[in-house]
Amino acid sequence: MYLSRFYHLLKNEGMLLKKIHVIHENSDWTQHLTNRLNELDLPFEEWFLDQGVVDLTEAPPEGIFYNRISASSHTRNHRYAPELTESVLSWLERHDRKVLNGTRALRLEVSKVNQYMALNAAGIKTPLTIAAVGKDQIIEAAEKLGKPSFITKHNRAGKGLGVQLFHSVEALKEYVYSDSFEEPLDGTTLIQEYIESPDSSITRCEFIGGKFIYAVRVDTSEGFELCPADACQIDDLYCPVGEKEEAPKFKVIDGFEDGILTKYEEFLRMNKIDIAGIEFIRDAEGTIYTYDVNTNTNYNKDAEEAAGKYGMLELAKYLGSELEKL
Repeated sequence: MYLSRFYHLLKNEGMLLKKIHVIHENSDWTQHLTNRLNELDLPFEEWFLDQGVVDLTEAPPEGIFYNRISASSHTRNHRYAPELTESVLSWLERHDRKVLNGTRALRLEVSKVNQYMALNAAGIKTPLTIAAVGKDQIIEAAEKLGKPSFITKHNRAGKGLGVQLFHSVEALKEYVYSDSFEEPLDGTTLIQEYIESPDSSITRCEFIGGKFIYAVRVDTSEGFELCPADACQIDDLYCPVGEKEEAPKFKVIDGFEDGILTKYEEFLRMNKIDIAGIEFIRDAEGTIYTYDVNTNTNYNKDAEEAAGKYGMLELAKYLGSELEKL
């Protein structure tokens, strides 16, 4: 992995150079960033953490460390990537290395319950949600929620996996007690009120260095699984970045402004999150409901080219500036 024989040789000779370390488990999602790092001639190294060894008796190398581990890692057969990454991040933080999206960000990435509690603590409104473990308890939660329409989602998912819309508790029962029921990875299913957008869209706000970069309008009329990555692998019929004509459209919103951005930036500061995409939906009355925080954020190529804004380029510049500070 990263503590290679080459690393030890350089360490012994005092020749270690500070560099950017990109921690991830999906090369398809990371290649766009590494291309930009190469373009800017920045020194970097990839730490691919699907499996490995963390020697807690060693000191980490110098440099900055950017965590891109995703809650959906298990869908790529990297079941324990988040757990391994948490060990690595704890090790790095113990040695006072500069970590972007550290252990706190990771805990929010892999748990929507943690996300909602942190958002609420920052004064940010989220949809009414009840967490349940157990099939009978899922039904009980839906009955307690008391909404005519509601959705289920996995507490730990990513890419919108496990999201289903129901218009009655009876329909939910039919699903939960059938062979098609999807068991969440951590056993926790969320029952959440369904917020209907008048124009069937959501808004995704991108932040780098804790500061707002741009917002994207996403057409959600044909599905819930909304992954903006160019290489997103989703079995859903309507992958927004696939080659199908039915795909929802991503569009960068020119000059987006809203008071929610100040709250989002404060939320990121409070939770030590440096890079993120935050998604919200606005109902018919104009009320904003925030429902997802992606600390492993991706950007849609077509939308960026149309707007002349490039998230990965801005991210590479930010990583370069943080490295220079060392």
